[in-house]
Amino acid sequence: MKNFNIALAQFSPHIGNIEANTQKMLEQIDVAKQQQADLIVFPELSVIGYSAEDLLLRPSLTQRTEQAFAALREVKDIVLVFGFVHQTEDGQRFNSAAVMKDGEVLGIYNKQNLPNYSVFDEKRYFNEGHQHLVFEYLGHKFGVLICEDLWALPTVQQVAQLNVETVLVLNASPYEVGKPQHRILTMKELAKQLQLNLVYVNQVGGQDDLIFDGTSFLINKDGSVALQAASYQEQVYVAQYDVAQQAYQTGQIVPALDTMAEIYQALVMATRDYVQRSGFPGVILGLSGGIDSALTLAIAVDAIGADKVQAVMMPYTYTAQMSVEDAALQAKTMGVTFGIAEINPIVNSFMQTLFPFFGEAKADTTEENLQARSRGTLLMALSNKFGNLVLTTGNKSELSVGYCTLYGDMVGGYAVLKDVYKTIVFELAKYRNSLSDIPVIPERVITRPPSAELSPDQKDQDSLPPYDILDAILYAYIEEDLSQEDIIAKGFEREVVEKVIRLTDRSEYKRRQGAIGPRISSRAYTRERRYPIVNGWKPGI
Repeated sequence: MKNFNIALAQFSPHIGNIEANTQKMLEQIDVAKQQQADLIVFPELSVIGYSAEDLLLRPSLTQRTEQAFAALREVKDIVLVFGFVHQTEDGQRFNSAAVMKDGEVLGIYNKQNLPNYSVFDEKRYFNEGHQHLVFEYLGHKFGVLICEDLWALPTVQQVAQLNVETVLVLNASPYEVGKPQHRILTMKELAKQLQLNLVYVNQVGGQDDLIFDGTSFLINKDGSVALQAASYQEQVYVAQYDVAQQAYQTGQIVPALDTMAEIYQALVMATRDYVQRSGFPGVILGLSGGIDSALTLAIAVDAIGADKVQAVMMPYTYTAQMSVEDAALQAKTMGVTFGIAEINPIVNSFMQTLFPFFGEAKADTTEENLQARSRGTLLMALSNKFGNLVLTTGNKSELSVGYCTLYGDMVGGYAVLKDVYKTIVFELAKYRNSLSDIPVIPERVITRPPSAELSPDQKDQDSLPPYDILDAILYAYIEEDLSQEDIIAKGFEREVVEKVIRLTDRSEYKRRQGAIGPRISSRAYTRERRYPIVNGWKPGI
């Protein structure tokens, strides 16, 4: 027996691009070998990426996977543990891990516990495995598990009973607020309980609405953290096992981020990966002088650079001069391309055209929505002409209660703040300003009362409860899944709760037509909270 080095390849796959993923794996292998690693572990399904969804059903997947294996077989002098789709001759398909040494596959492990809750849909694609994989290398006994397997105590206990010393765990664990800390705390207790060293390698990167934070780690059997990787960064980390101490030596430990930093960096990475991997040259957004678009602009600049971001201010009669000033100031501070497009002529033209139909009908939200839809049309025209992706700027609070205009301010391809409550928007704006000597978001944008500016002296609170109350009710209803009566019992006014729930339920049709956006909560719209648009369910019991 001798000391050995193990590499954790925190990896950001390009979903479906098996050739590019394989090349990146080869590059990370070279990095690991330069650091004298004896063994390297990649995340779950690293060859194709997670989640590949129905790409897993493509008939050429087996052939493409074989090409990846052929390239990896050329690697010498290091053991590879990586994830792939294993399709058998009898038509079964498994979420699997391969152990390869000098071109030879030493063993294949098929994931046993297939998650089918929250954002997961693995039973649609995979069969369950039923056998463990244990191998010995350099006098050390390793076991292999994949993601959900680690959370299934009976499965881990079975591995422990095989006298395994270190469990290599391949993961694609999506981010939500607090998840990185939860993983580590839980696994520290598990390692101590079962006397197992745990090597936890997680995918990193944004994929559609999912965020993978990485935050890989290595925990000794006494529960001590020997290595902790950074969040949101693709990197190879190496740890040494000391035979004399029978433990992994303490290596690089990157401190966990505080909550606002964690969320902000998640949104930045998600936006960057979505824009770049979709092939857009840049982004465009409507900069209103309000806090949502201000924060979206800051995230976009931090994600892809100021030179690839265009902001357009589109004032109307009710737009305050301070909004124009604040938008122009932020655009200048952040160095983005900025323009002003007056929409008065467009809205007036709509009104003239519609007058024979409207007649003397009293003005209402229809006229307000025409303003929003005029802005949406301009943004989409600029997107069509120059190819930039339109970022929508609405937040989760607004989207929940329908305080947004379909085909207006909801127009766009990516909703950066889709899963971010308004109260968190304010905190994120303050956080971003704390990173710069000069605030990138004008202070007035943060402190002034929020307004859509679609009617004279309009304030959000004219139509909605204060955001601290609104968000608390929404959190209870959406994230905690509490009933109307349970929420009222928490001390909220019945009339307010009933209104919020009524607005949330009837706005499902809007949400279904909105752009996707990065998931940061345990109950995001799209994958997790799926309600029928037409239904007769009545709140109250």
